[in-house]
Amino acid sequence: MEILLRYILVLSISFASCRQNSMLTEIKILDNYPSASGIEYFNSHFYIVGDDANDLLILDSNLVVKDSIQLYSFSEKRIPKPLKADLESISFTADNKLLLLGSGSKDPYRNTAWLIDPVTKQKDSIQLDTFYSRLKTNGIQELNIEGACAIPGYHVLSNRGSKGNPENQLIFTGDHFWETQTTTPITTVIIGANTDSSQFSGVSGMTYALKTDRLILTVSTEDTRNNVDDGAIGKSYLWIIKNISGKRKLKAIYPDQVIDLEKMDERFNRQKIESVCIIKETPDLLYLLLAADNDNGSSTLFKVVIEKD
Repeated sequence: MEILLRYILVLSISFASCRQNSMLTEIKILDNYPSASGIEYFNSHFYIVGDDANDLLILDSNLVVKDSIQLYSFSEKRIPKPLKADLESISFTADNKLLLLGSGSKDPYRNTAWLIDPVTKQKDSIQLDTFYSRLKTNGIQELNIEGACAIPGYHVLSNRGSKGNPENQLIFTGDHFWETQTTTPITTVIIGANTDSSQFSGVSGMTYALKTDRLILTVSTEDTRNNVDDGAIGKSYLWIIKNISGKRKLKAIYPDQVIDLEKMDERFNRQKIESVCIIKETPDLLYLLLAADNDNGSSTLFKVVIEKD
């Protein structure tokens, strides 16, 4: 009996040690920056966009606010909902420019994109009406672009479903699609298998791990039946898809690894995780920064370490 108990104890300690490799390591609250919806990391700086914020926020590697780039000039801290561009995603292009995308969920205000040079801070506004119109004729019933990232040779967008339209989609298109909106290739793929309208989990952001060809998505539940309104906040997850480059021609893609963030750390309770970026990748671990928008006028950042499956 004593030997058996020791064996069980060793197994328990070994299992606990393994699980400790996935953990929340730091939290940062941005009281004066609303609605963080997209985040990227470049040259030891984080770039954060809020879906109703006037500025693109710039933080250093210690999450200290260092600068900002003005995009809009509304007098309010939060742009009024009927007028906001709803910038829900941020990603780097093949030539290291920041691409910010409006969700496309409401014409004409949300069909805007920004292309920004993070070094010179030069910015250009782009209208995506043509491209978004093509998406609606390529199987997207309700347009709500909430995530974007570049993989070699392509740009990938995520379209978030809702309880009224319980289906998430990935959109594979050209790496400079905003320049060739009428001709850029478009392939749509269903992501995830959850079509239960009462417990629907919507994709809210994503990033790409170049070293291991993994797509990392943030997913959250929200009590809303359409692509415009906010709702009560539920749970948030990370979905990780391996070998994403070889899966773009599939009809449906399913996550290889699902991480319930609240089970990992109770401080994720009622946190609507909107975006993710990679800080560092090792053979066994992913160092990530997550952004939460809880619809209260502030934003929260979470540094996490995730053990690869």
